[in-house]
Amino acid sequence: MKAAILRERSGALLLVSPVLVFMAVFFLWPLWAMVTAAFVDDAVSKVLPRTAASIVSWDGQGIPSEAAHKALVQDLRVATDEQALGEAVRRLNSAASGFRTLLGRTIPAVKAASDPAQVDLLTVDPRWKDTRFWVALKEAMPPYTDRNILAAVDMKRDGSGSIVLEGADASAHRLIMLRTLLVAAMVTIACAVIGLPYAMLAASLTGWKRSVLLLAVVLPLWTSLLVRTAAWFILLQNEGLINGALQAIGLINSPLPLIFNRLGVVIAMTHVLLPFMVLPIYSVILGIPGNLMSAAQSMGAGPVRAFWRVLLPLSLPGILSGSLLVFMVAIGYYITPALLGGANDQMISSVIAFYATGTANWGLAGALGLILLVVTTVLYTIYGRFSTSPQVPGA
Repeated sequence: MKAAILRERSGALLLVSPVLVFMAVFFLWPLWAMVTAAFVDDAVSKVLPRTAASIVSWDGQGIPSEAAHKALVQDLRVATDEQALGEAVRRLNSAASGFRTLLGRTIPAVKAASDPAQVDLLTVDPRWKDTRFWVALKEAMPPYTDRNILAAVDMKRDGSGSIVLEGADASAHRLIMLRTLLVAAMVTIACAVIGLPYAMLAASLTGWKRSVLLLAVVLPLWTSLLVRTAAWFILLQNEGLINGALQAIGLINSPLPLIFNRLGVVIAMTHVLLPFMVLPIYSVILGIPGNLMSAAQSMGAGPVRAFWRVLLPLSLPGILSGSLLVFMVAIGYYITPALLGGANDQMISSVIAFYATGTANWGLAGALGLILLVVTTVLYTIYGRFSTSPQVPGA
């Protein structure tokens, strides 16, 4: 009996193994890489291990002892991995501007010296007298750090180790995050305003009319997001179809600014995300008994009052589920704001892409991605609760 049960479980495991492998490769591995990039900062300590050991006791005042100078010379002399050395230089240059040129002059001098003990860093480049380069070197030594997480929310540690806010001109991550949440909220409200009456209309019809309305909602999901965004780019531009039609019928004399601003981003994102609002509301409305509105009207309630007191409360589970679903997807949007938005309309995904591909700052990109993941996970948990709760009270 046990052998038979074991064979059944082994067969079931083999059936789901492709899914498990897919999850591990395309979800768990990238997630772990993002978390690692956010907290691990060993690019410098791997290349300069002797310097890390000798500078740890330095108090950050003046410049370190001669032993730290000699340790740095030895580390730079034996550093042969060009890629690792380049990552260390990039990390140090991001902490103290000018480090790249400083090491660019120091490394050839150290490697060319016949006797490394005779190399004087202060003679090679007078900038080694500057305390800020040594401070940046010491702060970059710990292999694990919260620097990226703090930088993602515009914070840092001061000289005493306390967490303080960045200067007003140092970064704007929190501003961009708030902008992302604001745009996502605007798109969610727009989808709810359009999606609720659309879902009510689709649920009230039957036959081919309902099929046409549902097909109109589902059909855009079969089209590439880039294609839909490009189509809105054509429609919203100054010489586009919308402005052309409004000018042709005499409603406006000059083109309306519908592109490269917040309005264009909201319009395009609302069109793309509208199905995620309509379908949950539609499924809830289908479960509402059709005679409730007639009963409310028979008791003296007008259409507006019947809708407000009967249909809308019963539709709230679908509205909340659709709103959370739209909001979750909207906060991670990248292509639409990048193509249709202006400089002040870019969302947090654009910043993550900039750090990942533009500056190769994987640590900060991972930290911002981790914050976005936490927000999305919380919203997904709330969505899961609404989606599994009874849709119609008492049904």
